Formats: sequence, structure tokens, C-alpha cells
Amino acid sequence: MSAAIPEIHSTAVIHPSAQIAEGVDIGPYAVIGEDVVLHPRVRVGPHAVVEFAEVGEACQIHAGAFVGTAPQDLKYRGESTRVVLGSGCVVRECVTLNRGTAATGETRIGARCLFMAYSHVAHDCILGNEVILANSVAIAGHCEIGDGAVIGGMVGLHQFVRIGKLAMIGAGAMVPLDIPPFVIAWGDRARLNGLNLIGLRRRGYNAETIASIKKVYRDLFSSSQPVADNLAQLRQQPQTEPVKEFVEFLKKSSRGFCRPAFAKATAGEPADKKSTDEE
Repeated sequence: MSAAIPEIHSTAVIHPSAQIAEGVDIGPYAVIGEDVVLHPRVRVGPHAVVEFAEVGEACQIHAGAFVGTAPQDLKYRGESTRVVLGSGCVVRECVTLNRGTAATGETRIGARCLFMAYSHVAHDCILGNEVILANSVAIAGHCEIGDGAVIGGMVGLHQFVRIGKLAMIGAGAMVPLDIPPFVIAWGDRARLNGLNLIGLRRRGYNAETIASIKKVYRDLFSSSQPVADNLAQLRQQPQTEPVKEFVEFLKKSSRGFCRPAFAKATAGEPADKKSTDEE
């Protein structure tokens, strides 16, 4: 069976350094710029711009999207950086995925992610697999988003914020602090509102595992003790793998992490010093 020849519209502009694999489809007036690798079966829509990027197999880049364009960072001085986009991603209309800066060298995005129209991922971010960004989500620089996280429309993430695996953030939330794995959060500023139970079940987590996550959530946030003390105690106990992931995520938080609306900060507790609504 012969290899599929790329289909490139006559009005498309292709930089000589671009590497275009078999079966790639490039639409009218698209611009494929410098230092681009398009893997097999990539589709680039009309008027889209791709530069300084490696685009994984079977990705779809829709009309007017910008992939690999320069970071919106005053420290950027034109250094050679890039975006790496995993296979099977869908980049809808007018999405912007900026390349990295000298800080890390790249913005890295996993496989099978969906970026709805007008969403934005800034420089030096790391996104896992199957992340969903709804319309007009704005992800600031250096953020990290875990596998399967769902970010609702018009959410804004502060620089350096981390979003845990399978977390779901409600539309319009402003997120200045880390969001743990497996939870639901919403509001301004974002607060935790329980676990993403539907998401956990859809991903095959059994009842026993979900119960263990529920328990650690209650133990951390319902006790009268400082959360930092609860966290230290939990780390000494036997844990399922998801619970270990939950606890270690919080332990590694440098910005502090969001809490439930009912949770009260305790005097002398540094782990969430920025979690008040006055920030």
C-alpha cells in the first residue's frame, strides 16, 4: 500500500525547514512556519498558523488557531523554544498555544486533549493526556494540568498553578492556588466542592478505591486540626495508589492549595496562607 501524499492547498505558505509527513492535510492560507514537524494525518485548517512546534499524529488544528507562536512574556528574547503537541489532539478555532521560554524551553501537551474555541495555553505549561479546556479558558505561564482534568469555560489559572489528575473546575472560576486530584472546584476564588465522583467512575475506579479517596478528603478537611498536621499523619499510613497521589500532590504544593468552602484556616498553618478571599 502506497503512502498517502500530503494534501497542501496552493495558497498555503510552507517554510522550507518544515517536515511534513504522509497524509497531512493543510488548508487554504494556512502558514506552516519555521522548525515545524507535522506527523502523519495531521489536519491544519484555513488561516491557521503553526510554527516552532511538533504536532503529533492525527491532530486536528482548526481555522484560525495559532500553535507555537511566541510567548506573551516580556522576558522572552527570541530564544529557540517550541510546543510539543501529543497525538490525537483537537485544537478548535482561534485557540492559542504559545511556545516556551528559556525557563524550560517548551510548552508540552499530552495526547488526545481538546482545546475549545478561544482557549489559551501560555508559555512553559505542561498538560497531561486527555485534558479538556472549554471555551475561553486562560492558562497562565508555567501551569501544570494532570491527566483527564476538565476546565470549564472562562476559567482563569494563575501562573505556576497545578491542577491534579481528573479534577474538574466549574465555569468562570478564578484559580490562584493548586487544585488537588479527583476533586470538583468552582467559584471566585475557587473552592473545593467535593470529589469528581462521576469522573472517577467513568475512569474505572471501583467503589473501594473511591471510598478511600472520600475518607482522605474528609480526614484532611473536616478535622479541627490544621490541614498540614492531618497531611503529615496521612503520609505515615498505608495508602491506595490514588490516595498516595492525592496526598503527595498537596505535600508538594508550593503556592498552597484550594480548600472546601467550609474549611477554616488555622493559626500557624502555612500550607494555605494565600487561600483567603481577600487575595
